[in-house]
Amino acid sequence: MTLNLGNIKHAASMKGTALLVRKPAIIVLRSLVAALVLSLLGALALDAVSTPAQSQPRMRYHDAIRAQRLVLAPVNSPPPAPSRARWSQGGTRFVLKANGLPSHAIGAFPNRGNPNAVRAQDLQLQIPARPRMTGSATPLRLGFRFGVSLEGVVFDPMAAEFWHGNPRSGWQYNALGGAIRLGLDANYAHVQPNGAYHYHGLPSGLLQGLSWSPQAHSPLVGYAADGFPIYALTGVQEGQVVRMTSSYRLKVGQRPGGSQPSGAYDGAFLQDYQYQAGLGTLDACNGAFTVSKEFPQGSYAYFLTEAFPVIPLCFAGTPDNSFALPRPGRGLGGPNRGGPNLGGPSGRSGLGRPPLPPPGLGG
Repeated sequence: MTLNLGNIKHAASMKGTALLVRKPAIIVLRSLVAALVLSLLGALALDAVSTPAQSQPRMRYHDAIRAQRLVLAPVNSPPPAPSRARWSQGGTRFVLKANGLPSHAIGAFPNRGNPNAVRAQDLQLQIPARPRMTGSATPLRLGFRFGVSLEGVVFDPMAAEFWHGNPRSGWQYNALGGAIRLGLDANYAHVQPNGAYHYHGLPSGLLQGLSWSPQAHSPLVGYAADGFPIYALTGVQEGQVVRMTSSYRLKVGQRPGGSQPSGAYDGAFLQDYQYQAGLGTLDACNGAFTVSKEFPQGSYAYFLTEAFPVIPLCFAGTPDNSFALPRPGRGLGGPNRGGPNLGGPSGRSGLGRPPLPPPGLGG
């Protein structure tokens, strides 16, 4: 059964849902205080200004405060070259060398919201082969990619767009909120200035190619930077196929106003959302224990969801620094520490060992 794009709803629908792990074989999420998660999202914005101002690209000025329906470019263009991805294993790491191009159709780039043309990349990533949970969340920051698909296209959910163009404002625009036109195509993807095509939401074309079905556990979609697998929408818990749902929801009431954005919390900004433990089936990092073909004994895994955050905004394990983008005037750097406590002792690993991609996916 192919994926019905009409049934895929992203954060632009302004619905908040998510997931919670309930398995003794793995560290489970305990109740999190909403303030901790809010501070996590605030840290995402503030970290973007840790580079001296003179070496930073100029931020675009925005004063939009309302979420809007996303207008997506149709995916009717082939990538500029065939997709190539070669996976290998070296010691304690998987090594991916890829050109960053998908096998599915993409939107037309440049377009009105995105002035960049898609170009093949020289992507080289290292992924921990035996991931371990640290016991607390590591926030994803701007300039650090969350993960990568089996085809070698990265998941990079954060947008470098801030209230009044000021990362210190503490208000970062939600790439799927529609307040800022980003030129996304129907794969919820667009293009970096260096030509890198990357996903901000559910990669519809990729899921279709993997024959995703609502009646079965999701096929393996890719790996996160910390080595845990990435699936989409459906998992297996207690022997049953279940919809994996987010535990985030919109805050109630109005934004502060004054020197900060006004208006209702409607999803225009990342900071419009708060985590509510147990609201959905996933934890604060959109992760849960699941049993899959790749992990018949079960493992912790991340899930792409229909609602915010869609792509996770934190790590349960330790991400590899190869997922960091070079920053002007600086070398590679890892994400911030100090996210919410995920509960339990550190050093535990997901059950099973992440497998190499199936034969035929190597380039």
